[in-house]
Amino acid sequence: MPLTDIAIRNARPKEKPYKISDVQGLYLLIYTNGSKHWRFRRTINGKTPREHYANTL
Repeated sequence: MPLTDIAIRNARPKEKPYKISDVQGLYLLIYTNGSKHWRFRRTINGKTPREHYANTL
């Protein structure tokens, strides 16, 4: 389910950093100091790029 603008604005810091997932590997990381950073976890054929390239060497 996609994140809404309201959910993003209402995300408050907690004792530990946490993630709010969007879709297809996109998530919002909320740090303990209140900063918010978008991250994207990409995969190639179901593997992370590091796993994928390690198997091709």
